Amino acid sequence: MCREPSAGFVVSVKAPADEGNIMLLENKTAVVYGGGGAMGGAVARAFAREGATVHLAGRTLAKLQKVAEDITTNGGRATTALVDAYDSDSIAAHLASIDGPIDVCFNGVSVRETQDIALVSMSVEDFVRPVEDAARTNFLTSTAAARRMIEQGRGVILMLSASSARESGFEMGGFSLACASIECLTRTLAGEVGRYGVRVVALRPNFTPETHPEWNLGDDTLKPLIAGTALGRLPKLSEVAGTAAFVASDHAGAMTGAVVNLTCGAIVD
Repeated sequence: MCREPSAGFVVSVKAPADEGNIMLLENKTAVVYGGGGAMGGAVARAFAREGATVHLAGRTLAKLQKVAEDITTNGGRATTALVDAYDSDSIAAHLASIDGPIDVCFNGVSVRETQDIALVSMSVEDFVRPVEDAARTNFLTSTAAARRMIEQGRGVILMLSASSARESGFEMGGFSLACASIECLTRTLAGEVGRYGVRVVALRPNFTPETHPEWNLGDDTLKPLIAGTALGRLPKLSEVAGTAAFVASDHAGAMTGAVVNLTCGAIVD
């Protein structure tokens, strides 16, 4: 619209853009490993809602197809592929099948873990297993994506840690070290690929009950976790997924080598 100030000249005033129609990941392409799981599926749905084409990768086709159906039913774009995120050849073949740039890579793959046993009573095999799993899958997926992103000159790699990386006293077994290794990999990889325009960030949520509805956890089980938070609650799945979409977007373009604290204040950085 135009208005005429008293001085007699005309000033053109642009109407504000419709903020509600702006998508964080519009025209972006994302790969989500573990896309059929609770966390991976939530992140994939958030990416799709924000405009990304999402390539769901995992080992259980039925779960992947369910997430893809949810995405497409709501107007999004998604593909599914059987991919072993612990196998370099499987990862490489899947990435090679995707045309064009890959803007975002998220690893939400679960690891084999043994908990609720004191370290002094745990076997070395049970302790090391989640550490090896976490290191292997995150190294393979992140470096494979990084090679593609380096060629493009841009991209975002997201990894999933947990509050266990910084907690003590909960009998988490090797899972604590597994999460700490993910955060270490985030920092070291970020330092190597940043010069090529590639960002690397880890998300560190507290336990998110919605990821395991089948456990039917009661108040008595969750109360100690909740009591240890500053907010007096645990994170919601939608909060973790929404944060992942923001971190993957250009709005977080200055963020790399960071661990995003989503523990509701159980960990204070």
